[in-house]
Amino acid sequence: MPKYKKLKEGIQKSNKLTQEEKANSVKKIEEWIKEDKAFGLLYDELAEYNIAFKEIFKELGLV
Repeated sequence: MPKYKKLKEGIQKSNKLTQEEKANSVKKIEEWIKEDKAFGLLYDELAEYNIAFKEIFKELGLV
């Protein structure tokens, strides 16, 4: 099981958080997952377009 799924399950089962805190936390995790996946797709597409993008991403410390 991916770590983020395990984390979401743990949050949902927690008795230390309110229902609102649980919902907000899970929503935030899902946003981060989407952003991370979107970044990966962007990197792949740009690197395919021009190999120089790999170097630019490295120089910026993004990969």
